Amino acid sequence: MDTKSGQGTGDGRGAAGRARTVAAAGLRGLLLAVVSLTGSITLFVLAVLSIAFVPLGIGFLTTPLVLGGVKAFTDWRRVVAAEWCGVRIPAVYRPLPEGAGPFRRTLLLLGDPATWRGLGWLLTDMTAGFATALLPAALLLYPLEGFALAAGLWRAFTDGTHTGYWYAFVPVSGQATAFGAAALGAVLLAAAWRLTPLLLRSHFLLTRSVLGGGSGELAERVRVLTETRRDAVDTSAAELRRIERDLHDGAQARLIAMGMDLGTVEALIDRDPGQAKELLARARKNSADAVVELRDLVRGIHPPVLAERGLGDAVRALALRMPVETEVTVELPGRADAPVESAAYFAVSEVLTNAVKHADAHRVWIDLHHRDGMLRIAITDNGRGGAVIGAGSGLAGIERRLGTFDGVLAVSSPAGGPTMVTMEIPCVLS
Repeated sequence: MDTKSGQGTGDGRGAAGRARTVAAAGLRGLLLAVVSLTGSITLFVLAVLSIAFVPLGIGFLTTPLVLGGVKAFTDWRRVVAAEWCGVRIPAVYRPLPEGAGPFRRTLLLLGDPATWRGLGWLLTDMTAGFATALLPAALLLYPLEGFALAAGLWRAFTDGTHTGYWYAFVPVSGQATAFGAAALGAVLLAAAWRLTPLLLRSHFLLTRSVLGGGSGELAERVRVLTETRRDAVDTSAAELRRIERDLHDGAQARLIAMGMDLGTVEALIDRDPGQAKELLARARKNSADAVVELRDLVRGIHPPVLAERGLGDAVRALALRMPVETEVTVELPGRADAPVESAAYFAVSEVLTNAVKHADAHRVWIDLHHRDGMLRIAITDNGRGGAVIGAGSGLAGIERRLGTFDGVLAVSSPAGGPTMVTMEIPCVLS
């Protein structure tokens, strides 16, 4: 297992750090522009056709799949909004009951306001979203054309006797006007230096204004919090029942057996010392087994390494026990509250278990860092993919666990892999 640790250093300082920030914003804007146009148009057309086929019956089979794709697309945009620009976009989808058939799932999805906000956002994303994503990329890259014209590219458009090309509002007809295009490019590049990250942020603010909901957001938020609280109570009750059952069937039974053996030893120690020694050996074994079971039980409640050394070392300890090669990168300058660390730890444990048992992965990468008030955990494996929230993989339980802390879960797992599970929990490190 390879591990890395350290404290976040931000985007760097000075001109070099600013240059990296501007370049990253421009390239990310270009990526978003391509994805906005292709992904949003494709999903919107599929969603409209699928919903239109609902009265014919076919839509009941296709709509849950298509709307699931829309949800995954919007969840990915939420993740990159928080990761790239610190813009948090709340996810307020209504949970679907496990085991629901296509008919019921379709009706529940169509009755969810978040579904229609997602479809409306697809329209926005393929138009205004495309423009606001392309603008930072254009502002950064367009000046390069002006410099290229001044370097001699103007000769490809004119022989110097007429206007052969327009660079923005500058008519290029020779070397002198090509220098004018370069001057304009320098002005645009200076503007890009200041504005490109802000323009990228404006794209995500637009996304939040559509996906975040309107006047009904507060009521929806209250409903989600009520459901997550109920899930937390149910989970706690189930955990208490599990602990009680494990104690009753495991350590308690062994301790009772040890007490009975010791009582028999008292009666036999004078009459049959040999048998008394055998019973003492069995009692000692029962006591050792009871200690092991109690340690396992405590580890399942709150691992000692998590309590003593924090989330980063606890995840490293998990990775050491993995049967596949696992690389862990930790950038946590402090510790979160114990309930948050516990939720994150067991979520990571469940994802790793899925990667080994269901994905047939041979290598796993884990990244933990904290930025802008958000604990972010990304787990990537090279398995066969196909993981879906709510498909019995345990991801639905992780989503409920994180929801208790206002956290979100996003899964990208195309057929054939790789699978990337991203978790975010708002918290403050001490």
